[in-house]
Amino acid sequence: MPHRHPSALSVVAMLPSSKSSTLNLSFCSSSDARGHSRRDRRECSSHGESNTLVNRGVHRERVRAGPRRGLGWWSVSLAVAMLDQPETRYAKSGGLKIGYQVVGEGPLELVFVPGLLSHIDLVWSFPAAVRFFRRLASFSRLIVYDKRGQGVSDPPAGIPTLEQDMEDLLAVLAAAGAERAALFGYSEGGPMSSLFAATHPDRVNALILFGAFARGADLIERAEELGWDAHDRTMGMLEHWGEGRGLEVFAPSIVTEDRIRRFGAFERAVASPAVLRARWETAVGLDVTPVLETLQVPTLVLHRADERAVPAILAREMADAIPGARYVEVPGIDHIPWVGDAEQILDEVEEFLTGARHATEADRVLATVLFTDIVDSTRRAAELGDSRWRALVESHDQLVRDQLDRYRGREIKTMGDGFLVTFDGPARGIRCARAITQQLPALGVDVRAGLHTGECLVMGDDVGGMAVNIGARVGGLADRGEVLVSSTVKDLVVGSGIDFEDRGLHELKGVPGHWHLFAVASV
Repeated sequence: MPHRHPSALSVVAMLPSSKSSTLNLSFCSSSDARGHSRRDRRECSSHGESNTLVNRGVHRERVRAGPRRGLGWWSVSLAVAMLDQPETRYAKSGGLKIGYQVVGEGPLELVFVPGLLSHIDLVWSFPAAVRFFRRLASFSRLIVYDKRGQGVSDPPAGIPTLEQDMEDLLAVLAAAGAERAALFGYSEGGPMSSLFAATHPDRVNALILFGAFARGADLIERAEELGWDAHDRTMGMLEHWGEGRGLEVFAPSIVTEDRIRRFGAFERAVASPAVLRARWETAVGLDVTPVLETLQVPTLVLHRADERAVPAILAREMADAIPGARYVEVPGIDHIPWVGDAEQILDEVEEFLTGARHATEADRVLATVLFTDIVDSTRRAAELGDSRWRALVESHDQLVRDQLDRYRGREIKTMGDGFLVTFDGPARGIRCARAITQQLPALGVDVRAGLHTGECLVMGDDVGGMAVNIGARVGGLADRGEVLVSSTVKDLVVGSGIDFEDRGLHELKGVPGHWHLFAVASV
């Protein structure tokens, strides 16, 4: 996804947020583009778009500073394996191929329009960026892409124009099966997003501008009026592209010598000096000021108050010029959205687009943990050989996932020959485990399962803590085809019609005390 870019332009792409008026975009659920024809998606986007928040006049709001987050973006090097990286596909735009990805299956389409630099593959190396994108994808079908000359997309023959950038966006929308979408224009992606929304109002439901500007020359001129050394910093960054100087512009709160060095590696990976300079020349020549007053879509302008890449006054002026726009200014000095307090940005975006903020996820949650395990998996793999064993495991996985869908289980991860799953109710967990252990023998596979209910530590998409450890130990004691549960689980399903057989007291490795275990007899 997004990536860093030079001076007045943001780095790395990501959606900001907006809090004032609530936009409420209700659409038909849009699953994967491959499952929808263009006509299907057109019909979906034709019902239920309510823009209840378009009052004329600009609403301004300052948000109180909160805890600083997002520094985990630097917690791993670019060499780290990508985290949950989505599939990269290509859209054809003229003679070029434009790389894009689709994340999430939410009810509204949301396109992140990147700034000066972007690399949709490398961004998944950064845990904080991953969290940022996943949060956006939790309430949308998020489409991210690299513009021509960026990241995985083909380079342009010359200096790219706004018209070419709009053609690339149209190509991505078509390839992703998105008839209409909300646009998030980040930094240098803001002017093009504004022009696109004015030119193609039938394709845009809402517009979010973060770290954006209307006239590129203001990035230098207005910054110099404020006493900033914008020209020297920008020219120095362009002349020394690849040395990491952009970090001082885009994320000054986290600058260290080591981070500058690593940021330099990122700069070199996402754009060559020549391509970067061509993009910069396009940016400083932009001026979409006359277009702003023609915008008809609900618009949120979001900016960090003290960032030094794009002066906040430029964002305020954009909001003043756009009819009915809402301006929200949040504390911070960083241009990169997930450096600093990213949650404020995400909250604003979600409320603007959906009318509600996502409840803060608790660090701990009560859940029923299920562990499944193929009995004698090593021996069976040796008997069958690699290809036959792989086919068997794939059939096993599909059957298990079918039951998870039926009983509302949440797959946490697979562990080679088993699953870790959580449920919000112990009875469903037991019935799911029972169905799995009874159906898999038809494939020639015997499975054992263990369940425990307790407080789990939530760690992103993973879970941990003592309850998880207990669940694993209980599962390890189950016999072939058996579903074994702790006494906690048994006591919670009284009256559910589930019968148990006493398996006595056991010591669980690494867990204090003795644990009373029960086998499921019938459900």
